[in-house]
Amino acid sequence: MKQQPVLKVDNLKVWFPKKKGFFKKTVSYVKAVDGISFEIYKGETFGLVGESGCGKTSVGKAIVRLNPIKEGRIELHGINIANLSMREMRQHRSTVQMIFQDPFSSLNPRMTVADIIGEAVRFYRPTSDIHAEVIKYMEQAGLRKEYMQRYPHQFSGGQRQRIGIARTLACQPEIIIADEPVSALDVSIQAQIINLLKSLKQDLGLSFLFISHDLSVVKHISDRIGVMYLGSMMEISPATQLYQQPLHPYTQALIGSIPVNHPSKRFSRQPLVGEVASPMSTFSGCKFSDRCALANDKCRTKIPVLIEVSPQHWVACHNVTAL
Repeated sequence: MKQQPVLKVDNLKVWFPKKKGFFKKTVSYVKAVDGISFEIYKGETFGLVGESGCGKTSVGKAIVRLNPIKEGRIELHGINIANLSMREMRQHRSTVQMIFQDPFSSLNPRMTVADIIGEAVRFYRPTSDIHAEVIKYMEQAGLRKEYMQRYPHQFSGGQRQRIGIARTLACQPEIIIADEPVSALDVSIQAQIINLLKSLKQDLGLSFLFISHDLSVVKHISDRIGVMYLGSMMEISPATQLYQQPLHPYTQALIGSIPVNHPSKRFSRQPLVGEVASPMSTFSGCKFSDRCALANDKCRTKIPVLIEVSPQHWVACHNVTAL
């Protein structure tokens, strides 16, 4: 029997209106996310990668309903949460939680660690022993209980991110959206946070949507990876297969840009040319065609769709056929 996904995103579109004039009339849209689809299964980490501005964070915020959804479905255990009212969304809110990129701005500077973590416990489980619960989640996130009465400004960046993780765990979620959770941290601290997330996934059976622009980080934590460009999905593949055999020209360029410690291990790639187009542009064909060395007339006139070229490996490219 095929495993059912915990989270299914189908043709998700997140458009932000651009208004102009005295009456603020909508004249165009910034198409941050323009019809992407993917699934996340129980205990799986799905990595979402791409250049800055490709719409990765907009996807994560749309899933937790922090961004308006123009079109599409977001199914959580088969229930479409995209069109739920805020009152109806409350019963699903604890199931999907988010770890934000900036660990300082996401924490209330006027609240102690005990208050920040205890707020989630108090809201969802008011009859429980809040003090004991706070200690439990602090220990799970690698924080000492002596830190309970300290404020966010008294911690380092890595410790603040651990506080954010503990707050997320206090909601007892099934899915965690990790939006660039290590990009603001030192390299040594990045490794600690990545290892923490991997151990939490294994111990608690959590599912992750791990958003990052750093492919070397995503490689170590993801089971499957989706590659985004200008709001569209270019390629979806198991992590090992993506790094060993990237098929889309954009994926090849991204992986070729990863620094390596020996010249013999460098990946031969086609260099990217040109600039990233505006997300407000209208495309008649592939969005990557103006930067792709393999682009032809078909690429410029017909939008490619994701096709399964090998088991679990999907590519949106006219120049890639089934393996």
